[in-house]
Amino acid sequence: MGQGGEPRREQAADGELGMAVARAQEGDEDAFSVAYRLVQPGLLGYLRGLVGDDAEDVASDAWLEIARDLGRFRGDGAGFRGWTATIARHRALDHLRRQKTRPRPSVLEQDVLELPGVHNTHDQALESISTEYALELVSRLPRDQAEAVLLRVVVGLDGPAAARVLGKRPGAVRTASYRGLKTLARQLGAAGVTDDGPRTLGESG
Repeated sequence: MGQGGEPRREQAADGELGMAVARAQEGDEDAFSVAYRLVQPGLLGYLRGLVGDDAEDVASDAWLEIARDLGRFRGDGAGFRGWTATIARHRALDHLRRQKTRPRPSVLEQDVLELPGVHNTHDQALESISTEYALELVSRLPRDQAEAVLLRVVVGLDGPAAARVLGKRPGAVRTASYRGLKTLARQLGAAGVTDDGPRTLGESG
């Protein structure tokens, strides 16, 4: 109901992704490259939020597992984004356990912040501030809120898909996302970045 025309771009990308995944499952290596190109930027941004500078290594491990288990995947393009995010998260948590470190929001690259997300108002708010300031704001959020925001805005998952990745109930993830975005919006508003940011960001459905 609250969605405007912007999700069309996301749906188009997911349509292309779904077709590429289906062809890749039939052994088309070029199609797998297309799927990788569509998914990797958002996945890398999410992993940077969990493991910082080790994101590239963790992403490589995740893609090895994704390629190995591709034949078992069932679903569409949006489902594939969620499936790959789940695998990447498991690899990230394994990595952090090995390092005996707690997951923490860390660095998001500018090109990841500029990716289209599910809710255009969220993107506009993130794009309306400098990258350094965005990184600082996201890094201050509690971990559950930071992960929910990363999955919704950077990876482009809807609420139920983000909840499946995190192994939580959709309501809990919706609340974490709402609180995180409301906090960001309040800080953006306090900085005078945008007039209606706090209002639109609060509607995270």
